[in-house]
Amino acid sequence: MRLSRRLTTLSLARRALTGAAAVVIGGAGLVAIDTSPALATPPGIPSKATAQSQLNALTVKSEGSTSGYSRDLFPHWITISGTCNTRETVLKRDGTSVVTDSSCAATSGRWYSPYDGATWTAASDVDIDHVVPLAEAWRSGASGWTTSRRQSFANDLTRPQLIAVTDNVNQSKGDQDPSTWQPPLSSYRCTYSKMWITVKYNWGLSLQSSEKSALQSMLNTCSS
Repeated sequence: MRLSRRLTTLSLARRALTGAAAVVIGGAGLVAIDTSPALATPPGIPSKATAQSQLNALTVKSEGSTSGYSRDLFPHWITISGTCNTRETVLKRDGTSVVTDSSCAATSGRWYSPYDGATWTAASDVDIDHVVPLAEAWRSGASGWTTSRRQSFANDLTRPQLIAVTDNVNQSKGDQDPSTWQPPLSSYRCTYSKMWITVKYNWGLSLQSSEKSALQSMLNTCSS
């Protein structure tokens, strides 16, 4: 059963592997193997001081309505390179020893989920989380964006908006902000707050008072 497999893999420790990317010929043809260490962390995470300045600069206002919201208004996943879409790109970025087939689908690898500390060996157990959920972005200002801008937000690989995590943890988060949901692994909440803050800051999104208070408390746990 999937649950028993989950309970087993939850006990796996994170492993850092080093090496170079390689291409081998298998039964299904060429496959790409990425043997770089698992990052499990997106790019662009600011320092505590920068995140604090960004948090101070964010506009605090009442959250908007979800009226008119649809995930289809945030087109994803889009093609990033060759046959690889955004999900597949993040799976390769955040994983260890990721093997992909000719369509760029991950056929094997290892993914560490910093939200809960679990390690997975099947891509089907991993979701790509929008750190600032699409519905949350809609309520915070994205409802007034063009579809093109919403597409860029939903597929943002430059800022820490996308991260590979355990699927059911991502599903439990849903569209909640940090006032009602934070990563189960408390040691990651500092990093999570910095990611959330800088995404909202760079995309010009607002936040509500309870959300700001929660983010400040999380940011206060950071050492740097």
